[in-house]
Parts: sequence; C-alpha cells; structure tokens
Amino acid sequence: MIEVERLSKSYGAFRAVTDVSFHVERGEVVGFLGPNGAGKSTTLRMLAGFLGPTAGRIRVGGHDIAEEPLLARQKLGYMPETSPLYPEMRVREYLTFRAELKRVPRRVRKDEVERAAADARVDDVAEVLIGHLSKGYRQRVGLADALLGAPPVLILDEPTAGLDPNQIREVRSLIKRRGSEHAILISTHILSEVEATCTRALVIARGRLVASGTIDELRDLRRAQGARITVRGDEKRALEIVRGVRGVERASVESGSAPPPGTVVLAIEHGAEGGPEVTEDVVAALVKAGMGVREVAARAASLEQVFSELTRGENEGESEGGA
Repeated sequence: MIEVERLSKSYGAFRAVTDVSFHVERGEVVGFLGPNGAGKSTTLRMLAGFLGPTAGRIRVGGHDIAEEPLLARQKLGYMPETSPLYPEMRVREYLTFRAELKRVPRRVRKDEVERAAADARVDDVAEVLIGHLSKGYRQRVGLADALLGAPPVLILDEPTAGLDPNQIREVRSLIKRRGSEHAILISTHILSEVEATCTRALVIARGRLVASGTIDELRDLRRAQGARITVRGDEKRALEIVRGVRGVERASVESGSAPPPGTVVLAIEHGAEGGPEVTEDVVAALVKAGMGVREVAARAASLEQVFSELTRGENEGESEGGA
C-alpha cells in the first residue's frame, strides 16, 4: 500500500533524507523511529504529498503521488504531529467540514463523522469549540480527521503526543483494531509504543534508513548480548572473576534488583559470537572460585538499547528543514 523507492530530500546543501526505500502492506502497523532531526517528519510530509521529493518515487495505494496526487491522497489519512485545527469551530462541525473536503459521499457523511468521532473518543465533546479543548483532545480530533472516509493507508506522526495514560491505551487499542484493515505507518519517540502496537519497525538516522525488521529482528541487531547471573558471595570478588573471563565486554551489579540475602545479581554483556560459551565460561569461573551460582538467565536486548546503538552519533539539535 505504501511503496517508497530511493527517496531523497535536500534543502539547498543540506540533505534531510537520503536514498530511503521501504514498503508497508495492508495488515501491517509499522513504526518509524529516529532521533530529532533524523528525517522522520520530512519523510512523512513527502508521503502525504505536502513536500515534493528531490529524488525518488512514492506510491500510495498503487498511485504515484507525483503523477496522480489526488488519487494517491484519497487513499490515505494523514495526522501531522500538530494538527492544523480551526479553534472557532465545534468538533462535529469541523469533522463534517473535513469530510466534505475529502469528498465523503453526502449520503454517508453524517454516519462517517459519528464513526470517526467515536473511534477517536471525541464524540463526548462533539459540540465543544475546538479552542476550548485540552491538548490531548485536540490531538484526538486530528486523529478522527485522519480516520474519516476509512482510507486504506494511515500515516500518523506522534499520534499519542499530549495524551494521558488512559488516552494512550485507547489510541493503541484503536491502532491495533485498525491494523488488520489498513496499512499504518506511525512515527513516534515512544519506544514502548512501537513494541506494544507495531508488527515491524524502521529506524532512520542522519536521513538514512539504518535498520528494518520485526521487533525481535531489531533486538537481534544489538551487538552486545548478555546474561543475568545470581550468585552467593562477595560482590567485589564476583565482579573481579567475571571481568577476567575472556569474551566479557561489560559486567556490573544489576540495579533495581532485590536478591535474597547473601547473594548478588550480576549483569554481563558479551559479543553475539560465542555468546552461550562465554556465559558457560563465566559460570565455570564462579563455581571454581567457590561461589554458588543460584540462577542464570539470558538478558534480552530492549528496543531502547538497539535504538541507541543504531543512532549513536546523531546530532539531536540538527534541523530537519522545519520538520
């Protein structure tokens, strides 16, 4: 439903996006991750047809967005990070106006407005002026706008920004429900949101796509892997032994854990190659030193750790050409 081929965008000498290619199919919810200034919003604006690419090709619902812009836009619902709402309009009035602009047939327009308002949980403020709404409610009005007409493609830029925890759960639930019917691309800074709602993720850094895959596939990209080992004995002595084992890249006492009295929980990291063997060597060294090993468990890499490694060196303050 979304096909992006070698997409690039330049602002003078500054290259905001460079040679990015990916696709999103119906039934997928794909997270679009990257630090500030990485090129996320610029890419989404090009997908939505608000920015023209310097090079590359975009197809939405089978239509080239440069050659058939109206047909392509009819296939997508776009929610920008800050929705350009009209504060002097009431919620139902605004959504009706937007449905008319989107050419939703008159015979179903009223029902479509009610459905989108209910899905975005703004039906209870349908007669309230948008200017009187909280930031969270305004964000959800923007989401209702994107849902109007049931477009097969949804592009959502920070859809949960400004929402409270209950509202975030509602939006996540909505995205999951819609995920089987639509192709959904979500840009977000909240990594737990990607883990909770997305089937795949794309990671962009310095304007380039640096990784793509399922959440588990991205976790496997983390260069350092490790184990969690609970031992009886002196903390300092245990760390000395573990750090002396070949293949151990880092060892520390795991913070936040509350082991049984007389024990310590060690967090070790080692390279992907020979990982299990390194853990076995650590256990053998501890046992040889007379330290009882109570428990050994693999440490799964978090998406946050993978994200940090993939985007290391990104200039957080770099401009994205207004994105």
